[in-house]
Amino acid sequence: MSRTPLRIAVVGLGWMGQAHSRSYRRIPMLWPDRTVDPVLAVCADTLADRRDMALHSFGFEDAVADWQDIIGRDDVDVIVCTAPNMLHEEICVAAAEAGKHVFCEKPVGGKPEQTVRAEKACRDAGVVTGVGYNYRFAPLVQYLKQLIADGDLGEITNYRGRFFSMYGSDPLGFLSWRYDVEQSGYGVSTDILSHSIDLAHMLVGPITRVMGLQKTFIAERPIPQPGGTHYDRGAPEDPKGPVTNEDYFGAFCEFENGAIGTFETSRSIIGPESQNAFDVYGTKGAANWNLETMNEMGLFLVSDQARGYTTVRGGDRYPNHGAFVPGDANSIGFEDLVAIEDYEYLTAVAAGTKHSASFAEAVDYVSVQAALLRSTETGQWEDVVDLRDD
Repeated sequence: MSRTPLRIAVVGLGWMGQAHSRSYRRIPMLWPDRTVDPVLAVCADTLADRRDMALHSFGFEDAVADWQDIIGRDDVDVIVCTAPNMLHEEICVAAAEAGKHVFCEKPVGGKPEQTVRAEKACRDAGVVTGVGYNYRFAPLVQYLKQLIADGDLGEITNYRGRFFSMYGSDPLGFLSWRYDVEQSGYGVSTDILSHSIDLAHMLVGPITRVMGLQKTFIAERPIPQPGGTHYDRGAPEDPKGPVTNEDYFGAFCEFENGAIGTFETSRSIIGPESQNAFDVYGTKGAANWNLETMNEMGLFLVSDQARGYTTVRGGDRYPNHGAFVPGDANSIGFEDLVAIEDYEYLTAVAAGTKHSASFAEAVDYVSVQAALLRSTETGQWEDVVDLRDD
């Protein structure tokens, strides 16, 4: 089988940079019938220990301190941006203008207008884009997408999405860039709400109008030491600085097809560890899924005479699950979703076709986000306006 080698540059070897780098190395082992061969060409990171890790643990051919040094390199086909949020636009635009295909972890921009500019630059350059909405690749979510498309749940009437995480629940958690509007953009509406609404877009369709509410529960945090992350912790006596973006966002919405939806997301809630979950209801059935138990899905079908939810367990009958483990009820995990996402994206690059989710889907989300932000100011329902720069 003919395979296209794609030489990859990763910008930022933090958590997600490492996750993607591991995925590229795993792709040949997981998909023997692939059409692409990833090559880890170069990593850019400002920290020397991460550059050393890139070379000696991940097997990159080269590592540099400045991301600008990789943009014009002839030996790079794809640039993967896993840097802090407010660098995303600059990196993505520069990569596109250099003719590189671009994958960016969400958010593509810390604020909606940054995402719009990045999408236009990549569209004008004709490069294949991808954005890190990896949860849409969960095999059971893909299975549910097909059930809905086939009409098995009937007409969708209601949707409830939520992403509750405890990563910001500790008041002594460091004031990392994630809590600063100038470094990261908005808070949970830029961060994890995007996942909830992307899943709803994929499963139900476009959202036409919204009403939103936001709140910051932890107003200040300890100032971090260099290299600290949002998982690190300070001491009560440490100097503190203000949190300038939101901890919580809630929303009502109406979909283009007439369905009604609600969304909630919080980074400071106590209890749910990483509850990216949804419930979808139709005239013939309903389903629910939760990342915390991602290898199970609840499915209710009116045609089932038992008239109750059935637990559907993951297995190799569902999309891409069998690349990792055979049989039924053998679990896969978070980084397996990243591997699926990377495999699908690189396959699209090799074929020269659109990948979903692309920067277009990122603009779909920030168009909703912008309407929600307007709603928090007006206290009223706001129409979703497509922000694409044509």
